[in-house]
Amino acid sequence: MTRRFTALAVLAVVCAAVEVVAGRGMSPGVVWEVLNGGGDATERHIVFQLRLPRLLVALGAGACLAVAGLVLQSALRNPLAGPEVTGVTPGAVLGAVTATALGLAGWDAPLAVVLAACAGGCAGAALLWLLAGRGRGDPAQTAVHGVLVSAVLGGLTAMVLLVEPGELGSVVQWLVGTTEGRVWEHWHLLWPWALVWGVAAWLLAGPLTLLRCGDDIALAAGLSARRARTLALLCAVALTAGAVAAVGALGFIGLLVPHLAVAVFGADLRRSLPGAALTGAVVVCGADAAAQLSSRLLATALDSGRLTLPVGALTACLGAALLLLVVRRTPSRTF
Repeated sequence: MTRRFTALAVLAVVCAAVEVVAGRGMSPGVVWEVLNGGGDATERHIVFQLRLPRLLVALGAGACLAVAGLVLQSALRNPLAGPEVTGVTPGAVLGAVTATALGLAGWDAPLAVVLAACAGGCAGAALLWLLAGRGRGDPAQTAVHGVLVSAVLGGLTAMVLLVEPGELGSVVQWLVGTTEGRVWEHWHLLWPWALVWGVAAWLLAGPLTLLRCGDDIALAAGLSARRARTLALLCAVALTAGAVAAVGALGFIGLLVPHLAVAVFGADLRRSLPGAALTGAVVVCGADAAAQLSSRLLATALDSGRLTLPVGALTACLGAALLLLVVRRTPSRTF
């Protein structure tokens, strides 16, 4: 297990190094020179004020979404439960966009965005809870209700855009998910939020493990299933809201990364929750590095210096392809 964590940590360092040098406008040699104390004022500003906070925000957001997904899947006993398909992410996006349209929040006021996203995520989770029932039904039924809730919340977001068309840029960034333009203020707000709620999720590892085994076993062990599930959902919503407020709605991170973490680190959530955080950080960081490299290649091929591939588009495409591949290879498995 130690070797697995070490290997994943090394992979995170590699992905981080690639992301720092992957952006356009500066060659890897110039970036290395800046990191060694050289370079002019502009180059130092790009590296230390733009690329480094972008890297850290990508790592933090990936960890938040992965932990939130694993918490949701454990609390609801549903392998398809993730922030993207349980109304949490669409609700958080709706809350952030609505607050921005009303002038209560914006990219220059990230704390207000986090609070609005958290309120929207709670509303989305509550709506799913009401539709699916307190028993939450079987996994397939819960997934269907989650898709319906997400569609409704997405429609409400579109209505906000119709009322305030001037917020198109903000809506696109939150709907697709991007790390572009992230600065130290976003990181200083994200890391304490992620740390507090991540520790809270880890402290719930024991109750969540019992919930994965079923409510009857949890009750036999003396656990209040309803209280533990409520606390777990609160942690998942808060982690998702923090990630959405920082980078927008990154698709499939909270749905697929938990399965990978459990496969690598086992079903004991005391190990798989930190493993999911590290895996999610690696996946988002690697995807962001790949998006920047792809943007550089596409800009050169199409002779368009303003072309940028958002990381959310890449994670959505790759995640959907991976999910389809797994379903086709194991058609008898319940997802």
